Amino acid sequence: MSGSPLYERVESVLVGDIADGSLPPDAQLPSEDGLVARFKVSRTTVRKAIQNLVERGLVEVRRGKGTFVTQPKITQELTELTGFVEDMQALGRTPTARLLDRRVVAADQVVARHLALAPGTLVVRLQRVRLADGVAISFDETYLPRELGEKVAENDLEAEPIFALLEIKYDTPLVEAEYKLEAVAADPVAAHALQVSAGSPIFLIERTSYTTGNRPVDYERLHYRGDLIRFVTRLARRPRGPGARVTAHERTQSAAAATDPCPAGASPFDDSYYGDRVDGAPNRFPRRGLGGNR
Repeated sequence: MSGSPLYERVESVLVGDIADGSLPPDAQLPSEDGLVARFKVSRTTVRKAIQNLVERGLVEVRRGKGTFVTQPKITQELTELTGFVEDMQALGRTPTARLLDRRVVAADQVVARHLALAPGTLVVRLQRVRLADGVAISFDETYLPRELGEKVAENDLEAEPIFALLEIKYDTPLVEAEYKLEAVAADPVAAHALQVSAGSPIFLIERTSYTTGNRPVDYERLHYRGDLIRFVTRLARRPRGPGARVTAHERTQSAAAATDPCPAGASPFDDSYYGDRVDGAPNRFPRRGLGGNR
């Protein structure tokens, strides 16, 4: 370290303070003057060190307030169908829920399509905030067919996960789910639930879970705070035989993707965008097994 630039030394010490808890999440860093006095370096050196910490996602600058330690991001794998409780427990976090609303509503076009119902059919809508270690992570809107949904809604939804209720109490095994994920700006409802400003960047996941017989039983809109979570997945390469040649169709698709990766008016998360895929399979994740929590 003796030969490293001064700003790297300041950065290293502050990283250590964050790592050992001396500067916990949401703690405010000392003022610029305080850091100059502590490290006996110039303002330029302190600013460079802070800039590096911002770029690493360890701190954030809040205008008019100062520099604060960020909450560590949760890393969630998208490889199989799991619920929030399962995900947080696997990470050593304590999951809780806060029920905001439960009511019967008429299914709009989107909800009806995902649940294979006619538009206007009555369904049960549940709205909850999901927390990890007391911090709001996700605002969930769950839609269930009315008969099943009214049974689920009778339970304590702040204590009992919906996946567990469906699979264990109501004998509705969840086999797989289709996911669609995109980055959006938080609308006022989601922003209030997540305790962020309207327009803040969040992840929106649309998830439709299927039971046996390929029957959809649970459609959800999951709004995750963009500053607190990252999603990862691992993809397998489709095997190609020895000497396999690229087909004319593949060359055409590759050229089209290179010039126009998302045609005008289409979304990469829209079913129609994937209409020309060779396998034609939906983006689905299997359920790990029965009896899981959500």
